Amino acid sequence: MANVAIYDMKGKEVGKMDLSDAVFGVEINEHLVHMAVVQQLANNRQGTQKAKTRSEVSGGGRKPWRQKGTGHARQGSTRSPQWTGGGVVFAPVPRDYSFKLNKKEKRLALKSALTSRVQENKLIVLDELKFDEIKTKKFQEVLDNLKVNKALVVLNDNDQNVMLSARNIPNVRTALTNTINVYDVMKYNTVIVTKDAVATIEEVYA
Repeated sequence: MANVAIYDMKGKEVGKMDLSDAVFGVEINEHLVHMAVVQQLANNRQGTQKAKTRSEVSGGGRKPWRQKGTGHARQGSTRSPQWTGGGVVFAPVPRDYSFKLNKKEKRLALKSALTSRVQENKLIVLDELKFDEIKTKKFQEVLDNLKVNKALVVLNDNDQNVMLSARNIPNVRTALTNTINVYDVMKYNTVIVTKDAVATIEEVYA
């Protein structure tokens, strides 16, 4: 069972807490982590790319010159791929890139990602994260106190003051416990989680 320090918003250690091995201490499955990241990126693709093949471009119905005797290579259409204005060979068409992962695979991938952050000492637990007003400067001060510059901040409640304060800071993303995903956990150098959020994650994913 991993034991991590709890910090306040000033960056001072105010306690310790044990993390559940069922969520933060599993055996890391790199293959599932990779598949979860690929799935999320694939599902985000629009898949609306389109180019015309030689059968779809306009013109080119007439043979440009007779088959023999001109000195030119034989041509059957001015819309063949080698002609300017011709069609594209194996042109892309709209398609759906998305694919599915089983629920158990998704859960294990997220647990593996969280476990890797704990093992690399890149998971920081805060006792609380609250602001009286929307102030980006205050949020940046918290990051400076924790010596963090690229972070995923996981909250238990939809606190608009915190979320809007973090919105304009580059390399910082906020998420709720029910919206965290493998891609974000792996993308950001550090995962900052409130103490309440840790309890919720352990309750949901254990």
